[in-house]
Amino acid sequence: MAVETPFRTCVTVTGMTCQHCVMSVTEEVSEIEGVTAVDVRLDNGLVTVLADRDVERDEIAAAVSEAGFELAG
Repeated sequence: MAVETPFRTCVTVTGMTCQHCVMSVTEEVSEIEGVTAVDVRLDNGLVTVLADRDVERDEIAAAVSEAGFELAG
């Protein structure tokens, strides 16, 4: 039986143009403590983060910045 991760955070990342961009963002965001899954959509920049704790937007922004991109808005 799968246990659903209790926290879901969605953000939009700007500037991604290819699968390498997607892999970079996925890798950096995955390193945040408590993150269990990351889904990055190249077509619209949507990044969905699943975690076992409430991950702050600033934490995600720092990881995205480390990958060379930034959050929209």
